[in-house]
Amino acid sequence: MEQKWWHGKVAYQIYPKSFCDSNGDGVGDLRGIISKLDYLQALGVDIVWLSPIYPSPFIDQGYDIADYVNIAPVFGNLDDFDELVAEAKKRNIDIVMDLVANHCSSEHEWFKKACADLNSEEAGYFYFVKGKDGKVPNNLRSYFGGSVWEPVPGHEGEDIYYSHYFAKAQPDLNWNNPKLREQVFNLVNFWIDRGVKGFRVDAILSIVKDLSFPDLPADDTDGMCHAAKMNAKLLDRIGPYLTELRDKTFKRANCFTVGEVLTVTTDSVSKFAGPDGYFSTLFDLSCREKIEAFPHYREYPTLSPDDFAECVFNTQELYQKVDAFVAPIIENHDEPRGVSYYMPEYLQNQVGAKTIATVLMFLRGIPFIYQGQEIGMTNTKFASIDEFDDIFAKSEYQDLIEHGYSDAEAVACCARHGRDNARTPMLWDDSDNAGFTTGKPWLRVHQDYKTLNVKSQFGVPGSTFSYYQQLIKLRKSEEYGPIFTYGRFDRLNIAKGVIAYTRSCDKCHQKIVIIANTNQEELRYSLGDQAANAKVLISANSAVLCADGTVVLGCGGAIVVAL
Repeated sequence: MEQKWWHGKVAYQIYPKSFCDSNGDGVGDLRGIISKLDYLQALGVDIVWLSPIYPSPFIDQGYDIADYVNIAPVFGNLDDFDELVAEAKKRNIDIVMDLVANHCSSEHEWFKKACADLNSEEAGYFYFVKGKDGKVPNNLRSYFGGSVWEPVPGHEGEDIYYSHYFAKAQPDLNWNNPKLREQVFNLVNFWIDRGVKGFRVDAILSIVKDLSFPDLPADDTDGMCHAAKMNAKLLDRIGPYLTELRDKTFKRANCFTVGEVLTVTTDSVSKFAGPDGYFSTLFDLSCREKIEAFPHYREYPTLSPDDFAECVFNTQELYQKVDAFVAPIIENHDEPRGVSYYMPEYLQNQVGAKTIATVLMFLRGIPFIYQGQEIGMTNTKFASIDEFDDIFAKSEYQDLIEHGYSDAEAVACCARHGRDNARTPMLWDDSDNAGFTTGKPWLRVHQDYKTLNVKSQFGVPGSTFSYYQQLIKLRKSEEYGPIFTYGRFDRLNIAKGVIAYTRSCDKCHQKIVIIANTNQEELRYSLGDQAANAKVLISANSAVLCADGTVVLGCGGAIVVAL
């Protein structure tokens, strides 16, 4: 594999609204992030991805962008951004921006001009489509529920609709239009020229639409079909657009890019993230894909540790086949906390946080850590639907009520599956509002902030934070970094509830075994003939290697052994 500057790095995602508030308005901001750069350096991360910080009405938490080349005043200004890039660089940290190119905000000047004049150039930036037989153009359901079609503002009753695969306030951009594509390329280059080293590319599969706008077979009782199923049918058409995007923007600056792409196959992975792929890498979203194969929270399955491992391992093997890099994750801003979602109830705590961290950090690819994950943040206990901010959770709450759930049952279901779990404020200390803000936080603070916070873990041996530091240090070590970056992945089948795999390199005669026990019962596993030169590189939760070559792991035990 050709070596890239970002190989061997560890990335960290910041949700700016919830990371650190510097001015007491209850919302995180850029100066708050700047104040925590030493913390990120101490953790050991190399790349920081910022969720959207652009001007926005925040209908979908900034993924509805009203101005692509500016900073939302609530976060600061361009001078603050430039300072953040410069200060991060001093600490050998590169900044990655969120690129939201499938849709903009209905408050964007493009959409306002388009609606004001259906013959304007801007009108061609969107999908303005006539209805069919007195109905909307097709039966696609948006990601947030309801039709993807809405009457064009100012033209109600004229049987003309605009497409929005997400919220009504997020009109889809028409990538068939070369003038629109040039606008996108210009805004990407604007940020590259300000020192941004890469982009996380949001919802990119949605940019291609079938211009005949056909119906798809209904997948629920509402007679509609999820828009994502149309995306999957159009994968073969997306290549020219993404090639042009890469060549006119990312390539010229040797950017690191990570795509949000679902429904990958051996062929599509090669095209998207292979040696000459559209992007540097793709997130492993296989667990979410398995869960979100169902349209509503009430139908979401519970994934066991074995289910989690099966998804992750299948992804590892798929990418390895085509020499592509993957970006493994436990959680992000769109998901509940991984330790609360994939670990059994008895491991939904600091023990389980170390267990699942050990599994993540030595997988093939470039691991991403989400803010708070490094201290073992769990799901938040929401008491009422009024405590939620997420547009999707509120929609799902109504669906649950309509299907006979009580208020308490509906809130509990939303609390389990909701995205706001990842969006509650970062827990810095045990002071009011967890040290996130001196004002009223925009979203409720996690119930355990008095004991679960950075202050209680920073510099404390045995803490989850300290363990993450050790994991990252080992992942990037001179001796073992190359095998973790480029070595072969192989799953290791030991027992149900045991997540195990190896990383190896025939050329350098190295082999490393990673084992995590999620069972309550103790695991004893013999390394056999390979045990003679075995060396424990790191372990958690009292996992040990005995003199006879047997690895002993109690509940939540995890160990990394070089053979």
